[in-house]
Amino acid sequence: YYSTDLLAPALQKTKHCELKGIVTGSPEKIPVWKRRYGISDRNIYTYENMHEASNNEDIDVMYIVTPNALHKEHSIKAANAGKHVWCEKPMATTAEDCRKIIAACEDNKVRLMMGYRMQHEPITQTVINWGKTNPYGKINSLSAEAGFRSGGFNTNHWKLYKKLGGGAMFDMGVYPLNAARYATGLEPVAVSATQKIYRDEIFEADEETVFDLTFPNGIKAHCKTSFAENINLLDVQCENGWYKLKPMQSYSGVQGMTSDGKVLSPFSGIQQVKQMDDDALAIINKTPAIVPGEEGLKDIIVVDAIFKSARENGKTISL
Repeated sequence: YYSTDLLAPALQKTKHCELKGIVTGSPEKIPVWKRRYGISDRNIYTYENMHEASNNEDIDVMYIVTPNALHKEHSIKAANAGKHVWCEKPMATTAEDCRKIIAACEDNKVRLMMGYRMQHEPITQTVINWGKTNPYGKINSLSAEAGFRSGGFNTNHWKLYKKLGGGAMFDMGVYPLNAARYATGLEPVAVSATQKIYRDEIFEADEETVFDLTFPNGIKAHCKTSFAENINLLDVQCENGWYKLKPMQSYSGVQGMTSDGKVLSPFSGIQQVKQMDDDALAIINKTPAIVPGEEGLKDIIVVDAIFKSARENGKTISL
């Protein structure tokens, strides 16, 4: 869905990168993509032979948009083929796997960037900057929520299953976690978490995760992610006021307000276009990435602790 309905159309509008090939395990998709985007046969790969792209000068980057538990395998294959790696969130399902992806990219001297579109989005970038400049005084606390009521998952959808990296925490929970980190500009020092499944006839992985983060300077963050509820908010409370984004992670229409009446109007562009152009320019110009692989690792270090806390009945885990 994300590749078909969002990334491929966005690549028709980018200025610094273009769609040249696909990797697919579904042969029936090939004629559709060839017809729609003019992709040549020599730029079409399967997951088994994607390493052969090493000999293909048409392709500079491989964007990994597969089920979460496969990100490590496919990112490493892309890196070993000598291609730059753009990896969709979450980076992997364990911090250990994240480190293996980083090592593969370093060994092959290719760039690694995370598909964290929100950090490229202008309203979000304003909030990131406010975390550094504190226009409303020191941050005291924040809450961040992201989720949706998933009525459309069929019983074989990968997001239902732990072994494929499914569940609310991996799919949507990275948004509030990353938001808490970029809004404060800090790394959490402790976390506690609980998880629930409401529809056990459907879900094997978590349907809801609630987690609390403790940051340096006593800042607290209350976060929630869910496949059972429509939620989409970042609320930052400061000494001298507050600011909010609602929605805070939708594909369009992210907007905000502040305690002194400022309105943060939605970005008129396409988030994925800006993200991919930003990342392409970082490669072309050899400049730092807005969201390098290390950023993905930092989130998954916390996610590992969230799952550990949930297994231990909400015990506080030091980071």
